[in-house]
This record gives sequence, C-alpha cells and structure tokens, in this order.
Amino acid sequence: MKTNDVLDLAVTGYASNGEGVARADGEVVFIPGAIAGETVRARIVNVGKRCAHGEIVRVLKASARRTVPACPDFFDCGGCDFWHMDYEEECRLKQQRVIDALTRIGGAALKELPMHGAKCCEGYRNKVQFPVAMQNGSPAAGFFRARTHEVVSVKNCRIQPGCAGRVRAAVLEWMQQYSIRAYDERAHTGYIRHIYLRVGEATGQLLVCVVANCEALPKKKQLCRTLLAAEPQITSIVVSYNTGTGNTVLGMREEVLYGPGYIEDELLGLRLRLSARSFYQVNHDQAERLYEKALEFAALDKTQTVLDLYCGTGTITLCLARQAGRAIGVEIVDAAIADAKQNAARNGLTNTEFFCADASEAAKRLAREGTRPDVIVVDPPRKGVSMDVVDAMAKMSPARIIYVSCDPATLARDVKLLAQRGYALKRAEAFDLFPRCAHVETVVLLSRETNPLTVEVRMEVETGEVKEHPTYKRIQEYVQEKYGFKVHTAYIAEVKRMVGLDMHKVPNAVDQRKHEYHPCPPEKVEAIKDALRHFGLIAE
Repeated sequence: MKTNDVLDLAVTGYASNGEGVARADGEVVFIPGAIAGETVRARIVNVGKRCAHGEIVRVLKASARRTVPACPDFFDCGGCDFWHMDYEEECRLKQQRVIDALTRIGGAALKELPMHGAKCCEGYRNKVQFPVAMQNGSPAAGFFRARTHEVVSVKNCRIQPGCAGRVRAAVLEWMQQYSIRAYDERAHTGYIRHIYLRVGEATGQLLVCVVANCEALPKKKQLCRTLLAAEPQITSIVVSYNTGTGNTVLGMREEVLYGPGYIEDELLGLRLRLSARSFYQVNHDQAERLYEKALEFAALDKTQTVLDLYCGTGTITLCLARQAGRAIGVEIVDAAIADAKQNAARNGLTNTEFFCADASEAAKRLAREGTRPDVIVVDPPRKGVSMDVVDAMAKMSPARIIYVSCDPATLARDVKLLAQRGYALKRAEAFDLFPRCAHVETVVLLSRETNPLTVEVRMEVETGEVKEHPTYKRIQEYVQEKYGFKVHTAYIAEVKRMVGLDMHKVPNAVDQRKHEYHPCPPEKVEAIKDALRHFGLIAE
C-alpha cells in the first residue's frame, strides 16, 4: 500500500474519534466520514508502518444510516464529526467506544451500559469560541478546519445558539469599521484572537468576551455600542487579555466593559453565577440528566461527607450538598472558586466548603489531615486524574467514588488503577452531551471492596526506590486504543530515553533486542509521547 493508491475497502467499525475503520492487506486504514457496513473507494493519503489514513473518493455501497449533512459547512469545518450519519448510529458508536475502553483498557466486565442520547441535536451549546483570523485583508471568524489552524468562516453553525452568529457578525463589523486586525499566531501580531460567548439556558442572559493580544483594547466604547445594537440579549461584555504564544484561549486578566462581568443560569433548581473562565457543561439539558445520575450513584444522606475534587463553579458540589451533611469542593481556577462560593451563598447552602488548589495537592492535604469523606466525586479534564490523586483517594478510603469523564480511554485507565486499590466498577452509564461531535460523557460508580491501603508497587532494582509507573503494556494499550496501531516495547524505551525519562529494565527493550533495530517511526514517536503526557510522565 502506497500514498495515492485508490482501494475499494469494506468498513467494519469505528476508531475512537469516529473515523471508519477498514483493512487492506492486514493493515488498518482510518477513513473519515465512512460508516460501518459500507464499501468505499478510498485514496490513501498517508501510510505509516502499521496503519494508513484514507479519504473517500466514492461510496460504493452506502449504509442505511448515511444521511445528507444538514450543515453546508460540514466537510470543511472541523467542529463536528457526524452529520453524515443518523443520530441513532452516532449514539451506537459512542456507546461502543465506552464499552470497548472499559473492557479492553479498564479490564471491567460490563453487563450493560445504558446510552442516554440527547433530545435535541441543534442549538444546544451554551458556550461558543470563534477563532479569528485575517483572510484576504478582512477579518474572519468561524472554526478551525480539521487538524489545522486554518479558520473556516461559518456564519450559521447548527449546534450553536442563534445569538452566536449575530455576535460574531457584530464583532467583525466593528473590526472592519475601525481597522482592528485579527491576531496572526505565526507573527504574534494583531489584536483579536477569539470571540467567546456564554449563554444562560434558563435565564437567557448572554456574556460576550473578546480575547485580545494587547494590554489595552482600542475602541472599547464603540465595540459595546455595536454589540448591544446587534444583540439586545447581551448582559455582560468582557475583554480577556491574552498576550501569550500558546493555544490557551482565555488570558489571565479581564476587563469588564459592560454589565456585571458574569451571567446567571439555573441547573437542577440551583441559581448559578458563571464568569468567562468558569467550567460549565456546554449542554444544559443533558448536564442535568448526567448530574442526576451522579447524585443517584452517590446515594448520600445528611450524615455523610462528600468531596468534589474538580468542582469548577460548584455545580455538582452544590447538588451533592443538598443531600449530604458536609460538601467540600476543590478547584484550581481562582475565578471558579469565587463563583462557587457565591453560588453556595445565593442558594443558601451553608454546609459547603470551597478552596483553590490543584486536585493532587488538595487530595494529599486532606488525606494528611485525616479527612475521611464517605463519597468522592471527580469530574477531571480529558487527561484524567494523576497517580497522586488516585493514591490520595484510596488513602481517604471513601465507600464510593463517582467518576464523571469526558474521555473513555483515561476513564478506563483510572478505573483499572482504582480496581488495583480495592474499588470495583459497579455501574456505568454514557450521556451524549455533544451531539454531532465525537466526545461522549460517562459516569461510573466504584465501590470499595478490598483493603483500600493495599497498593500495587514496582521496585526500582538499581536505586531501591519504590515508585508506581504505567507499565509498557498500559502504554501500548493506550496507543492501540487511540491510534489503532501497536508499538513495540523497544520503541517505548527509545522515546522515554529521547525525552529524558529514567529507565528501568524491560524485557525486549532496546538494550536487549534480538533482531536488527530500526529507529521508531515519527508517527509512533508522537503517539508514544502523547501516551507519556497522558500518564503524567512528561509535561503537556
């Protein structure tokens, strides 16, 4: 198989990102836009050592699940993944993705995994981020084309609220009228990086945040006038100053131009304050269903203490507090903790405590202080929880751990780690908070079954130091699950040396190879580095 070969391929399943999976001469071929059960004619666009990537030339035998995309920008914009299939098939593949991860990586024996699809697949997002760029001398805003930083100008995104298009157009009008250039990430010049907005589903309040690459934004009064004339729903306008060179959207300093600088929303009967930097689930209705299930799994009573280690604005913590005797929330973002405390006060929940800290440090501190929560809830970012957090949770010995996850692979990894510390997976349910996109949320219940202080360790023979490491097998499983190809332990050892990690002896590693050695291919180097970042061995 070579680049530009055109092959007729049978699509048998899906990769973790929703791409169709086929095989040619025993090699895996990933094909975006292909549906299981189809036969497609595909052009090979990239060939690795053990997998390839293709693009559809023609669908020879279409699935009954194939649909005409309702979004005209679907094939250019990288924002959505599944407009080419019906929603039932999308839910099926997401459900299977969670099952595969929990069984293959997590080692769980699932009897069932309910999948809760969304009632509505359009206009559901309550948060929007438009990257901005100059195109043909004029500012443009939309979404990045898949696997690029090229902005596709999308005027009417079907999963965004209607106000998003009007706000986008107003900011671009202001930029054009006053010759305010968009940010150029290569040259690090220009002003406007992103247009960011957040909507209160229950209240209708709208916060608009313009992200700027400067210390002081020019023509601020004119910006406010233009925005308010275009969208009367706006209740707050904020500038976020971000002069960094990375991919982080929001900066650390904000200036409120209009309104209080935040909005309010209602979720499960709670009145919540949300600033631009606050974490809040993007799908209001599905978030309520997800949190209701987490509350059911927690099974609290008024005598119990619950710890929420990634509390954001305190949404889950406050829901838990209504059922618990004491609720503790931890979050690393100062603004989110300020919102959480305000939210507790406005809802009259006096049995709550919030403090700002990294989840790992907070968990270790609480364990040292002898805090023994009856239930721990975690809703971590995509990379999952660190080994320190896993160990600290086990040391605190809660009866139940409720894990809410946006990444099935990291969830499965952590489920396995917790199983090694005496916590068995009892129930798991999946929720689609991102219709037409590849992400899926899962909530699981883990119950303590064995001595929580029993911890599996590995002994470093050379130093005598006791450490816990992700095994080579676990790294191989991660790469196989995410990228669809295998990596030899020799390659893992090579990349670990490459990034400066300490080594320990491993059978069949580079030092003990029996066959002629070939350097690790570039795509496998990147996949292994991704795994090392994922397991917290190297920095993001």
